[in-house]
Amino acid sequence: MSTIDNNGKSTVGLRFQDVEALLADPAPTRRAKVVQQLAIDINSDRLSGPEWTLALDIMRTMAADAETIVRQAVATSLRHSEHLPHDVALSLANDDVAVAQPILESSPVLTDDDLMAVLAEGNGTKQVAVAKRPEVSAALAAAVIDTGNAAAVTTLVGNEGAALNENLFQRTIDRYSRFETVKAAMVHRSELPVTISERLVALVSDRLKVVLASRHALPADLAADILLDARERATVGLLTKGSSEDTQALVSQLHARGRLSPSLVLRALCLGDIRFCEDAMAEVAGISAEKAAMLIHDGGPLGLKAIYKKCGFPDSMFPAFRVAVDMVHETEGEGGPADRERFASRVIERILTKYQEIEAADLDYLLSKLNKLKAA
Repeated sequence: MSTIDNNGKSTVGLRFQDVEALLADPAPTRRAKVVQQLAIDINSDRLSGPEWTLALDIMRTMAADAETIVRQAVATSLRHSEHLPHDVALSLANDDVAVAQPILESSPVLTDDDLMAVLAEGNGTKQVAVAKRPEVSAALAAAVIDTGNAAAVTTLVGNEGAALNENLFQRTIDRYSRFETVKAAMVHRSELPVTISERLVALVSDRLKVVLASRHALPADLAADILLDARERATVGLLTKGSSEDTQALVSQLHARGRLSPSLVLRALCLGDIRFCEDAMAEVAGISAEKAAMLIHDGGPLGLKAIYKKCGFPDSMFPAFRVAVDMVHETEGEGGPADRERFASRVIERILTKYQEIEAADLDYLLSKLNKLKAA
């Protein structure tokens, strides 16, 4: 077993007669250093039976040391160890926060019952530490949600290792919907049930709606409305201050997640958002935005068809794209599609009149848009 001599150098073979001197050492920093070295031995396979017993006895004693720095050394050095005795782990978990935190965050020997008991004590920092654990069971997650600690719940929701099911997400929204940090953490999770995504739409900021629509499953029309409304705000500087880089970043994110669909681009066109169409088709086709714009606005019949084919969009939707782009060109002399509702009404009516083979989902969307515009 290794130890440290008076010069701070590592030596091998901590003898039984050394233990009494070690425990009586008046310097807590030295005892802490010995603990750190001893932890390496405990986590290795090189200790004999008597040495193993001695090492654990020393650790037990050090975990009860009067000096916080020594107990911290035990907690930090053995935070990931499966060899830490359960009673020692429990003692450390119930210690001061400075000692307990690493054990609560990481120790694999603590059970859910142990951790729930800690949560019930009401210490906010310890509750956050439990929520950070690499794996949090559904039962333990429910206990964190029930603490009423928004900081701990924010940490929990942002923890991909937390086993959060639809019911737990619903409970979280029910209780913490007024906390922006909790909602933001939920939106940024890698996966969310569709029901939760739909519910969050009405609760989060416009910026988070964009993230929600680009990362998570939503009904196609709802996702399209969110993204296109965000793009419209970006144009006038309310969301991204008009930065083309921000718009391209959004388009790239959508494409990376497989959400930059032909339907979404068509819907953008139907609302007069030719810039979104240009950036989107450039991204899908793998060409520059400038080249995409040249092809899309080509006065002849070949440019739009060429980039459309390069994007791999379905042939059945091309006539609708052709109608929408032509409408953009026709309205340029009228100030362009600045009047969003008026333009959308005209382009949708023309598509529905000239093109009867549109997909049912897109047809429903266009009809609903047309009805809303007419009602307005």
